Amino acid sequence: MKEVILIKLGEIVLKGLNRKNFEDRLVKNIKHRLHPIGPFKVKNAQSIITVMPIFDDTDMDDAADCISKIFGIAAFSRACVCEKDIEKIKETTGKYLEGHFSRIKSFKVEAKRSDKKFPFTSPEISREVGGYLAELFPEVAVDVHNPDAVVTVEIRDEAAYIHSEVHKGAGGIPVGTGGKAAILISGGIDSPVAAYMMAKRGIELTAIHFASPPYTSQRAEEKVAELLKKVSEYSGRMTMYTVPFTKLQEEIRDKCHEEYFTIIMRRFMMIIAQQIAQKNECQALITGESLGQVASQTIGAIACTDDACTIPVFRPLIGMDKGEIIEISRKIDTFDISIQPYEDCCTVFTPKHPRTRPVLENVIAEQNRIDYEPLINEAVENVKITEI
Repeated sequence: MKEVILIKLGEIVLKGLNRKNFEDRLVKNIKHRLHPIGPFKVKNAQSIITVMPIFDDTDMDDAADCISKIFGIAAFSRACVCEKDIEKIKETTGKYLEGHFSRIKSFKVEAKRSDKKFPFTSPEISREVGGYLAELFPEVAVDVHNPDAVVTVEIRDEAAYIHSEVHKGAGGIPVGTGGKAAILISGGIDSPVAAYMMAKRGIELTAIHFASPPYTSQRAEEKVAELLKKVSEYSGRMTMYTVPFTKLQEEIRDKCHEEYFTIIMRRFMMIIAQQIAQKNECQALITGESLGQVASQTIGAIACTDDACTIPVFRPLIGMDKGEIIEISRKIDTFDISIQPYEDCCTVFTPKHPRTRPVLENVIAEQNRIDYEPLINEAVENVKITEI
C-alpha cells in the first residue's frame, strides 16, 4: 500500500494576499528537511500539502517525525492512497487500519468529497465504509458521538486518501518568513528555548556563543553545539560563531568595580553580537532573559544592556517563569543537555553583590576604565565558525 503524509496548514491560512509566499516557503522547508530521509514529491493543493515518497521502501516513521518538527504545520496524518473505487476503498481501509482497530473499542467514519464527480456522496461513502468496517471488526462498536477513532476518507482529484490518527504539528510560521536574527546562546536552559520560540515565529537563526578558556572548557563549547543540534531539528541549519572572550573578562575583573562586572560583560557581548549579526544580515538579537530571574535581568539592568546596541533585542521568555521554560526545554529535548555540569562564561567572575538597579552613566564610566575597542575588534576577528 502506498502511504503519504497529509499536512494541514495553521496560521498561514490567515495571511491573505501573502499566503502563497508562506506556503511556498513551507514547501521548500519540507523538501529540504526531508532530503536526508529520501526523495519526496511535495504538492500543495486544495489547502492540503501532500508529501509522497518516491520509493516504496522510504522510512515513513522518520518522515513523520521530521514533519512533526517543521514550523508552519498545524496537524498532519499518515494516509493510504487508494484508487477512487468504492469497493477498493473499503478493502484498502480494512487492511490499512487493521492494526489501529486492534487498539480501539469504537469508531466512526467521516468522508470528504472534493471531487464532485465521484458517484457517491459524503454520507453514502461514510455508510458504505462504516458498514464494511463494522462487519470486518465486529468487536469494535460504531459510535458517532464519542468514538475512540475517526476514520476519514478523502476523495480528491487525483486519488482517495484514507487515514485515522491526526497528529499535532509544531505550529508557528515557516522558518525564513520572519527575517534573520542572532541568538546569544549559552549552555543553560533558557537560551535554547528562546531560539526555538523565535524560530517558531519564522526567524532564521545565527548563533553566537562566548567562550573564556581556560575558565571555560572545550566540553562546554561542545555542549552548546549539542544544544543547537536539538534546536536545529526545528529551526533548520544554522552557523555558530564562538567568540574568544577571555581577555575582555579579565580586563573587566582587573579594572572595574566588582558590582558592575556582569552588566559590563553583557554590554560587551551585545556590542560584539551586533557586529557579527550585521555581518550576517541579521536584523535583531535574541536572548534568553526572563525578567527578574537573576540580577542582570532586572528592568534597569536590561535597559543598560540594550543601550550598548542599536538593533532590536528580542526576549521571548521575558514574562515566563522557570517552570514554564523547563517544560518547553523538555519538549524540545534540550533540558538534559543544559543541566550537564560544564560552566559557560556567564558564571566567570560572578560578583557577590551585583547591581540590580544600575545607573547608565555610572555603568558607562566603569566601562570606560577599559580600552575595550581593540579587544572587541580582536574578538570579532578571531571567532570560530561551526556549521550546525
